[in-house]
Amino acid sequence: MTTLITEVALIIALASFAQALSGFGFALVAVPLLTLLTSPQNAIVVVTALGGVLSLAVCVHQRDHVNVRIAGLVSGAGLVGMPLGLLAMTVLSAPSLSVLIACVVLVFAFLIGRGMTFRRGAGPTVVSGVASGALLTSTGMNGPPLVAAFQAMGLAPREFRATLQATFCVQDALALAGFLAVGRLTVDGLLLVGVGLPGLLVGWWCGDRVFARTDSARFKKIVLGVLVASACVSLYQAALN
Repeated sequence: MTTLITEVALIIALASFAQALSGFGFALVAVPLLTLLTSPQNAIVVVTALGGVLSLAVCVHQRDHVNVRIAGLVSGAGLVGMPLGLLAMTVLSAPSLSVLIACVVLVFAFLIGRGMTFRRGAGPTVVSGVASGALLTSTGMNGPPLVAAFQAMGLAPREFRATLQATFCVQDALALAGFLAVGRLTVDGLLLVGVGLPGLLVGWWCGDRVFARTDSARFKKIVLGVLVASACVSLYQAALN
């Protein structure tokens, strides 16, 4: 039991560090690693709950940098996509979902690396929101489409990170309500959430200090690196299954 507690805390600390540094990456890091310790369904619920706590704290602290219009549009569109994600979870096998995740993430990384840009508008924002909602309820990883969209919009690092956290906070709360409704929010999951809280705080504290010393060019490289690494982890998970 002690070993499990330590492993969960370390995984959550690493995931929180990644999110503090790049503005996303919490679920991309935590979900694949936690599935090595518990069921995929449990891992998704635990990461969604902890991610919601982290995003709420950051959103309140950095509320002045949140683009409210973009966050509102994406959150509303995400609610539309969530039932699609639940349907995908029931139809696709775990390996198929892992491969799908990896392919989507790699496509987004390629587009960002190629310098994809578009003006801020309701259309791209809504599409990214629907995709993120579907990915959240099917895999726990709602970041990639939002990262690609926000990066393409040219949001400054602080606006990028704060707006992502606001969006994650709303989407995580909606997803948890859905998990509760279908009986996926269990006592075991809540215990793991409690175990992960110390790692959450330590990881963010460390990552936030590194973020303060990161310029825009390096920030973009970090975003790309996290995307590619997460895709590789998803492919590895598919191979294991």
